[in-house]
Amino acid sequence: MPTKDQTLVTLREAHLGPMRFMNILSVFELGIVDLMRKQPNQRFTAEQLGAAVGATPDAIYQLLLLPVKDGLIALDERTGEYTLDGLARLGDEDFARVLPWMNMIKVVCLRQLYYLTDSIRAGEVVGLQKLFGLTGTFYEATLGNDELRSAWGSMMDAVTEFIDPWFFDNVEVGAGQKVLDLAGNTGLGAILTYRHKGVDNLHVTCFDFPEKEAEALANFEAAGLAGHCSFIGGDVFKGVPKGFDLVLIKHFLDMFDRDNVLRILRAVAGALEPGGQVYILVPIYPEEIRESSSVDFFPSYFLGCTMAQGGPQKVSTYSAWLEEAGFEVTRAITQDHATMPADMVPVHGIICGTRKA
Repeated sequence: MPTKDQTLVTLREAHLGPMRFMNILSVFELGIVDLMRKQPNQRFTAEQLGAAVGATPDAIYQLLLLPVKDGLIALDERTGEYTLDGLARLGDEDFARVLPWMNMIKVVCLRQLYYLTDSIRAGEVVGLQKLFGLTGTFYEATLGNDELRSAWGSMMDAVTEFIDPWFFDNVEVGAGQKVLDLAGNTGLGAILTYRHKGVDNLHVTCFDFPEKEAEALANFEAAGLAGHCSFIGGDVFKGVPKGFDLVLIKHFLDMFDRDNVLRILRAVAGALEPGGQVYILVPIYPEEIRESSSVDFFPSYFLGCTMAQGGPQKVSTYSAWLEEAGFEVTRAITQDHATMPADMVPVHGIICGTRKA
């Protein structure tokens, strides 16, 4: 059991979290980091930085206290000049991964989380209505809001770019198989499946709401894969298309609570013949949650910002649900922390199941 002081420290860190986040983000948004990166051999005073970004030297001094404390930026106390410290060690690839996350948290999460308690009580994302006049889930709302769609999409593109090679390295696709990408949005997953697993006579079908068909078909055409990828419109809760050997479910099951996850998995089982396979890619919690940073992020994200339900589960939980839905679990793996960038929040798992007779 934690001591009284340890408990108070935990509460203190909760107080500080949002303040620290916005302080660091503001340093980026003002352009201070960009300015220093473009002139790595230059040393800047608060006056010079303030003049460059349109702020007073006093405000710059206050704002940079935290990044100096945390070792992101260095201050020469003798001259009052600033240079990059830890941030100087990051490359373009690192910033391209980190900054979309920070922007998404600001645009999508911070405002909506003011209504987290209300969303939990109401069972719906209250912030969407209060802030944007939108109803339904966040993913439905992004169809009509460019600001939300851009912030979330840029973050998801960074996650997809990182996770897909690992996923497809662990997916077995045979020649001539018919693959269904469940809830495949506008076809990117189908395109990536074909490119990563381009075996002979492979055909990949994207299954999602009918209104996404035109964009998906245009994406297939642009990728030169119109003859290898197709689209079927529908709703997974009303039925899954039959005639496929393999179903991929990526970044989808974590959006729902147990009952809806089982509805989806049972629908997939009903659409597959015995021996048909399903591969599930989901962010997961470790079996020992004290080792996780995902639990710091995802409960608030799903309950307060996107679905008012859902969230990752442990691999053992997903495996049990897959068995309950009529599959035999044949493989379950988790990303190796040692191969991941230190800033990554989600840790993903892959669970493979074979339809029982």
